[in-house]
Amino acid sequence: MNSLGTLGIEITGLDICRDLAGDAGDNLFGDIHAAWLEAGGFMVIRDQDMTQEQHMGFSRRFGPLFHDDGQPPLQDTVSRYLHPDHPQIYRVSNKVDENGEPTGRKGAGTYWHSDVSFRDHPAHASVLYGIQVPPRGGDTVFANMTAAYEALSDGMKGMIDGLHAVHDFAVAAATQYAKPVVIDNDFDGANRCVHPVVRTHADTGKKSLYINPGFTSHLDGFTPAESKPILEPLYTHATKQDFLYRHNWRPHDVVVWDNRCLMHYAVMDYTADRYMERCTVIGEKPV
Repeated sequence: MNSLGTLGIEITGLDICRDLAGDAGDNLFGDIHAAWLEAGGFMVIRDQDMTQEQHMGFSRRFGPLFHDDGQPPLQDTVSRYLHPDHPQIYRVSNKVDENGEPTGRKGAGTYWHSDVSFRDHPAHASVLYGIQVPPRGGDTVFANMTAAYEALSDGMKGMIDGLHAVHDFAVAAATQYAKPVVIDNDFDGANRCVHPVVRTHADTGKKSLYINPGFTSHLDGFTPAESKPILEPLYTHATKQDFLYRHNWRPHDVVVWDNRCLMHYAVMDYTADRYMERCTVIGEKPV
């Protein structure tokens, strides 16, 4: 394992499918998971070759996946981008198939967000597999929301501790998604919830900011206009260079990030083919 500097670890020489099998694999995963938490909830595992089944199996080590049997679906808009045989896999792609149909969501995540924060039980870990990546561009930027919280003044911490914010898929749908693909069921309330502005991590006990401009609508009990002077400076603070890590993708990277303490932004600065597959782990209700 190598430190990536401001955030995360890089793992080389590991074969997820081979080395994590059996009891010895369980112990190794425990070590990897502990190192992942210690490093701020980000890791890249280089040079993997996984089937969809192996991708889902590795991801389930972190917990149940969205779209596992009996688990709640995501918003209806993304259903067209799920793998046809494995709905647990969300496809991110600018490619089209032989019929000219998109093979995944082009330009997904081109705004600061934490995955599925608009659900009562939002995403825990996201496991994104870079099957085909452009030779240049297409980076993903991550913001360390724990470090951002810790760097706030005591006065600001005292002001926002105890506040809650409304997270709503409609915020992103209205501005970031192509409006023709958004359907009425996306706005029926199932994709809207309230979470604390300052979240305590269930595994580490550390506090972090848990707001994001992609899905956070306003502060609970405040109007959007009243919320903006509080939320906007926090977003500006959290995205300072000191708190960021920019991941330059290599083919067959597996990147795992902790949505409980990170938010991310996909940079749309490429035209070459890009195809990725993501599993998303359901987390606990934020406190």
